[in-house]
Amino acid sequence: MAKPTKYATLICTIVSVLALTGIITGILMSKPLLIVIFLIPTVAYEVYRTEGPSTVWASWILLIVLILEIVLIAANINFDLASFFGESEKFVAGYTVPLGDIKIVGPIVMAILSIILFVRTRGRYTKWLAAVIFITCFAIVYAINPEIFKNLLGLAVNRGIESI
Repeated sequence: MAKPTKYATLICTIVSVLALTGIITGILMSKPLLIVIFLIPTVAYEVYRTEGPSTVWASWILLIVLILEIVLIAANINFDLASFFGESEKFVAGYTVPLGDIKIVGPIVMAILSIILFVRTRGRYTKWLAAVIFITCFAIVYAINPEIFKNLLGLAVNRGIESI
């Protein structure tokens, strides 16, 4: 059964403003944890709104990855996945994920999950939330490491051009 939409526009607007506030303050203060914390309401509402089998699992995994990202950033855990796996990228669920510091992988996985949610959902509110999550993930990567952000952006542009 479809979720009620009476207050969905208002709620989506509020969580979007919160995410934007997190992006601005997190980048200005160089505190990626702020961005992640301000994303919690958006992800929580996405979990609530999703209904299809593939979107439900994607939203729950997104929430789990978000919580893990909070722990990794708050505890300042550094672990180089590229060294651990002995390669610079892994193919996961049909997507190539660049490896590096474990704190960077979380937002990349969340961005991929938000793409899955955007593509597979029919509801305009869940698409809205997925877009907010996707954009915020790029801000998280930028706040953690602007150099990696530039590399990922270049990679995304190249892959986009190749697919055209």
